[in-house]
Amino acid sequence: MKYSLILALFVFGKIYSQDPIFTQTFLVPETINTSFTGALRSTKLGMIHRSQWTHFGVKINTNFLYIDSWFEGMKSGLGITLLNHTESKSKYSFNQINLNYALAIQLNEDWFVRPSVSVGFGFKDFGFQNMILEDQININTGLIIPNTMDPIALNESRTFFDFSSSILFNNENSWVGLTVKHLNRPNISMTQDGETPLDIFISAHANIEFPLYRFSNNRYSDKSSVYFLTNFMMQSKYSRLDIGSQYVYDNTFTLGFLLATNPLKTGLSNDFLSSFDVFAGIKWEGFKFGYSYDINTSRIGATGGVHEFSISYDFSVNLGYLNRYKCVRYF
Repeated sequence: MKYSLILALFVFGKIYSQDPIFTQTFLVPETINTSFTGALRSTKLGMIHRSQWTHFGVKINTNFLYIDSWFEGMKSGLGITLLNHTESKSKYSFNQINLNYALAIQLNEDWFVRPSVSVGFGFKDFGFQNMILEDQININTGLIIPNTMDPIALNESRTFFDFSSSILFNNENSWVGLTVKHLNRPNISMTQDGETPLDIFISAHANIEFPLYRFSNNRYSDKSSVYFLTNFMMQSKYSRLDIGSQYVYDNTFTLGFLLATNPLKTGLSNDFLSSFDVFAGIKWEGFKFGYSYDINTSRIGATGGVHEFSISYDFSVNLGYLNRYKCVRYF
């Protein structure tokens, strides 16, 4: 039954493949915008793990790893990212490796622009080798032959080249970015002669600081920062708008929330509010740890929530001689 459903989805229906989305976008912004490559003017590496839909019996795990560095002579950042996405029931897996390049350009005394490009290869696999088609069964002997002449036979895997681009505008305390993925519309069809272009993914996102220290004289105000967060995403007919806020104390602890909304009311549910997401992070001697939990508020049922864990390490450098090219501020 499972493979009959998979076959029907891939052969008779148009597939709107959606990119994995992370809750901790504002703790690990490399997941959404490659212009953060080298943005801290040092070498950094990290990973994030996302686990979801455990109560549906269809556990989905997503892992994202990154390493990047800054090259002062070129005013550029260079990095590599790895994405792994698996689904337990169908054995579907998606892996992608990308090489990212970002350039820092100073516009005026306060603002910088950081264009970036990303190129890589994606690898999709659905485990179709475990599916048996009708002409593989010999009804007289009961034997199963390995080959099939079925015209809708599916490939076990698909490899494709992918090209994306991002841009980021930032001053000392805030940033605004735009990402456009899959500009070349790679073919991700799992059929032998099929043609299914991967839909372009667009994200517009911002992290804007509220200068609380200007309105308060208590001893904590100069160490506290509050940010307005927003991230609008669209792929094919599906869209999502995240809005929320983040509090950062002394650049060592953060706590925040996001409201994940469905402005066009498309997808599995017509609910406007999809989930309420909370996240927290802490820094310690170059390490940064993050955790987030998504509370489902839609009518699709008890999903078991979504958990994310992240860890990163920043090989800090002496920033004194880099003041002219300021870092992007984010926790």
